[in-house]
Amino acid sequence: MFDAILIANRGEIACRIMQTAQAMGVRCVAVYSDADAVARHVQMADDAVYIGGSSPANSYLRGDVIIKAALGSGAQAIHPGYGFLSENPDFVEAVEAAGLTFIGPSSAAIRAMGLKDAAKVLMEKAGVPVVPGYHGKDQNDDLLAHEAVKIGYPVLIKAVAGGGGKGMRLVEQPSEFADALQSARSEAKAAFGNSDVLVEKFVTKPRHIEVQVFGDGTSAVHLFERDCSLQRRHQKVIEEAPAPGMTDAVRAAMGAASVRAAEAIGYAGAGTIEFIVDGSDGLREDGFWFMEMNTRLQVEHPVTEAVTGVDLVEWQLRVASGEALPKTQEELTLTGHAFEARLYAEDAAQDFLPATGRLAHLAFASGARADTGVRSGDEISPFYDPMIAKLTVHGPTREVALARLRKALGDTQVAGTVTNLGFLHALASHRGFASGDVDTGLIARDYDVLVAKAELSAQALAQGAMMAAINERHGPETGFTLWQPLARMIALQSGGERYDCAVHLSGAHAARIETPLGTVHAMRRGAAWLYGGAPQIPAKRIGSKVYLFGPQGVSFDIVDPLERSSAAGGDTDVIVAPMPGLVKAMLAQSGQKVAQGDRLAVLEAMKMEHSLLAQRAGVVAEVLASTGAQVEAGAALIRLEPETETDT
Repeated sequence: MFDAILIANRGEIACRIMQTAQAMGVRCVAVYSDADAVARHVQMADDAVYIGGSSPANSYLRGDVIIKAALGSGAQAIHPGYGFLSENPDFVEAVEAAGLTFIGPSSAAIRAMGLKDAAKVLMEKAGVPVVPGYHGKDQNDDLLAHEAVKIGYPVLIKAVAGGGGKGMRLVEQPSEFADALQSARSEAKAAFGNSDVLVEKFVTKPRHIEVQVFGDGTSAVHLFERDCSLQRRHQKVIEEAPAPGMTDAVRAAMGAASVRAAEAIGYAGAGTIEFIVDGSDGLREDGFWFMEMNTRLQVEHPVTEAVTGVDLVEWQLRVASGEALPKTQEELTLTGHAFEARLYAEDAAQDFLPATGRLAHLAFASGARADTGVRSGDEISPFYDPMIAKLTVHGPTREVALARLRKALGDTQVAGTVTNLGFLHALASHRGFASGDVDTGLIARDYDVLVAKAELSAQALAQGAMMAAINERHGPETGFTLWQPLARMIALQSGGERYDCAVHLSGAHAARIETPLGTVHAMRRGAAWLYGGAPQIPAKRIGSKVYLFGPQGVSFDIVDPLERSSAAGGDTDVIVAPMPGLVKAMLAQSGQKVAQGDRLAVLEAMKMEHSLLAQRAGVVAEVLASTGAQVEAGAALIRLEPETETDT
């Protein structure tokens, strides 16, 4: 076993690897950027090495600097985690050339699976079923259009390199193919430096089921399947194991195909074989096809660990250090059911727009595994993926595990930034999902219902007003004169609405709160309050904000009565940055006539591109930022000439 390893990553996966490695007595070396100088993974590590600027290109993607850090720290091996350099074969070769061990597969195995088209050809030879499609080298537009007709619409255009849904377009009919092809190629070129695509048959009710494999370079085993069908924009949201509706026969067929795939490339370490599955008529032995292989540890590996009792990181360390596979296929068993939900700083109601902000408060539910790289007080940076945590639950049955997931989501508390907690809870409560009727289109079909906000209740507003009125450091009567009935006027703001409330305290244990939504009587019972007879919602006051947690959490700004609110909003003349980021492309030019909905700029933030559109027709008066500029949230990027009567 290694004495010391360097973890070439950050955030929750770096913390996750350290948790196991340190428990095994292995010294862990972290690397960090400017933005991560006081990050959780740095604090957990036995040693930490600075590697550069906040941008990944200046730090976590600098393979030579990372290798130098490993050599200087006495590490014998490098664990790449996932993302960044984890699937870069050149990095693997450089690690090995430096006399270090790469905790993962060989460069040859990564290259074999790195391009989707070549991987599919290889899998066909290994007897693994692949989706009908064109995976050839000839990228002529007319040829691709002809192949699409042969395959039969609808078809999916996919970039041969990369992942995460980039360079992917669904085409319903031939007339849409040319535009979709151009769009997919452009996005693939920008994201991966490779504009080549493949064309595949689109499965009408697709499910995304993947199989966890583990190899030692010669032989391999599978650790059963995960269902990752709940996706938004081709990115996973909730994963589970085992897959709903899975039969022993289909599991055996998928497992055997996955082992053949791993052994065909001499795979070593943890990997995942991803299949697209036809869910239109139940799971069948002839209804799954190879999609791609992820040659690394997956984000969703905790669900597999929950149902198998296997620590996959421990297996990675043992096999990379030269030990044999810890278990045979016959020794691996599947117990119960598990779910993992990805908690992000993002606004689900705004098309999952990534968010930044300081985590003023963060507390996870008891009874759930929380893999995280952040703590209360940490900043959600614009430079990296905005994941806050992965919440994993396990139960003896799917129904029990799902109930535990709902409770874990409802009991998790986050303050300081917008999150997808409410969306995740709505998804976990979705009737179709609860019944196991899942496919990759579920979120898109029911998006409006899943992101709908519950109406603000008088009880919630009353509790917010009470918390604003009471100084938490003293008793509930602080600030009131008890020998005569006085009212404290409290103004709260939420969702752009202002609510003027009056709190009447009639002693230390009772109050009447008048709100625009109705009057609520509050009674104190022990250390807690009842509002309208209902128990108080878990809540916290932080500075001038009150946060009420739960499935439909709400936050209130306490309005300072001495401040005058300024008129805001509704300005369609100025296009601003919705978040901090990099201006990837400035498309607008001074004097240019634009129509409503025209794309004027592209902002890159949180590893994704966001198009900024004209809110009305008009003429560009001024371009205030250029391509390549790093801008803050709210920065003015483009100004249109003021509207005139002729414009309207």
